[in-house]
Amino acid sequence: MLELDELWTFVRTKANKRWVWLALARHIGQAVAYAVGDRGERTCRRLWERIPESHKGGRCYSDFWEAYRGVIPEERHKAVGKESGELAHVERWNNTLRQRLARFVRRTLSFSKSDEMHEICLELFLHRYDAQIIPY
Repeated sequence: MLELDELWTFVRTKANKRWVWLALARHIGQAVAYAVGDRGERTCRRLWERIPESHKGGRCYSDFWEAYRGVIPEERHKAVGKESGELAHVERWNNTLRQRLARFVRRTLSFSKSDEMHEICLELFLHRYDAQIIPY
């Protein structure tokens, strides 16, 4: 069972928005894939392609963002509200990321100056928390 969510962040200025898309395997409590980009269907598709086949067979929970509907097969996808509790693990993971890395906080003096460093810091965080990201 996967929980999917996206997290807003920025590089250099708040006008340079970046979205971190995350797939979290609920049964092991770890991230299995991520993608960084805009909030569109193309980035959602990159996330879906990066999810290991062994995790694609179960149910995928997400919020009601339209991009999920266009990418995730209908028989596997269930859109739910945050009040359902089905996204609690991934929402908590997003909060942990924001607490641990200042560059991912919405209001901050710390920020990434390049996309490359932004993604490197995210990968280091994932590695430190034993995330099972499959190399591309």
